[in-house]
Amino acid sequence: MKIIVCGGGQVGFSIIRYLSTHDNDVTVIDQSEEVINRISRSLDVRGMLGFASHPDVLARAGIAEADMIIAVTFSDEVNMIACQIAHSLFNVPLKIARVRSKSYLSPEWSSLYNSDNMPIDLVISPELEVARTISRTLEIPGAFEVVPFADETIQLVGIRCKGKIPLLNTPLRLLGSLFPELGWSVLFIVRGDAGFIPTGTDQLQEGDEVYLLIPQEKLHYAIGAFGFVEQKAQRLLILGGGNVGLFLAEEVEAQHPSLSIMLVENDKDRASYVANQLSRTIVLHGDALDREILREANVKITDKVVAITADDKVNLLASLLTKRMGAAQAMALINSSSYSNIVNSLGVDSVISPQSLTASSILQYVRKGRIRNVHSLRDGFGEIIEAEAVGTSNVLGKTIGEINMPRSLMIGAIIRDDQILIPREDTVIKVHDRVILIVTGPAIKRFEKLFAVRLEYF
Repeated sequence: MKIIVCGGGQVGFSIIRYLSTHDNDVTVIDQSEEVINRISRSLDVRGMLGFASHPDVLARAGIAEADMIIAVTFSDEVNMIACQIAHSLFNVPLKIARVRSKSYLSPEWSSLYNSDNMPIDLVISPELEVARTISRTLEIPGAFEVVPFADETIQLVGIRCKGKIPLLNTPLRLLGSLFPELGWSVLFIVRGDAGFIPTGTDQLQEGDEVYLLIPQEKLHYAIGAFGFVEQKAQRLLILGGGNVGLFLAEEVEAQHPSLSIMLVENDKDRASYVANQLSRTIVLHGDALDREILREANVKITDKVVAITADDKVNLLASLLTKRMGAAQAMALINSSSYSNIVNSLGVDSVISPQSLTASSILQYVRKGRIRNVHSLRDGFGEIIEAEAVGTSNVLGKTIGEINMPRSLMIGAIIRDDQILIPREDTVIKVHDRVILIVTGPAIKRFEKLFAVRLEYF
């Protein structure tokens, strides 16, 4: 695909890096010559200096031949106007804009983003996605990641193996018979700095991060098998009152009415503003690394601490400090990929990456085939994809064993009507099946060929 990316900041760079490594023709526009030079030196993309919403700049970038524009500058208005120009003057098929302002994101004004008004196909808000992702983990004790698939009938759950649980050191192919009530698929295992798609002979080890596909009604069995008591978080401490912190507090107030919430913000004016926006969150003015403030926030009896300030280092240190002070679980927001590999060894329970969440939203539009959902695993380990098998898909009528899938592609579940199937070698894929699978980089092209929608389908 030919893609124009407007904005080379942290979010833009992560998108550009991902797209440029998957055979896309990418051009990036930014006002900063330093940003353009840095991106051009490190990635195989074309850089252009200029204002992203100016028609002449877009024209020189090749917008007339583009399949997609992704506008992720720091200005909501520039992103919106760039998409409008791409539609009105150049008829670009897909327009994606990053929007940060709460006012623009309100469901009350959702009709703004349609073909008659402002033709944006996808509005992305990394801050809002982070808040929703963290909120979902509060439902499942021990989970560091929860992503719904197939209309929320099945969940992707990331969980860490702690202690001497019965699941350890047993070949995965035997777990189904030993624990028949689980009904899950083990999609991916992260061990140390490496990740891999497991086979039936692989075994779980203490310290592994495991990504599971679990039917909604089986969640409590799975959590229990990993040694976590089925009890939702009762106390949440949010460190940082920026957009992410405010969005999270609002989300939790709406979705978890029984949860006790405290928020710490270092800027006095911002703390006052946040306090006025929230109804039952207790807001404290102070430093996230100040032990006295943390004691005042009752960190010792807190179920979950979420460090989401604008500084990665503060988030890491605050997570470690709160764990030492007695918090049951700590999560840190990390923008820089250079930190993510050391987090687990330091003792932080989990990391949340805005870049991965943003990439997940966009990949649904980039991947070929009838794609319903995509989730990008952190550190670029792979993608969890929900794809529909249409009338021209190459997988139709074949058993799983006959498809000849590469080692870097594995089907975890099939949704057929209202039934969830955990596939076996003799399972046959039928038309309109929704297939949830994991695929790593080398097998992306193979996946797209298997699930391609050919012209004769229409």
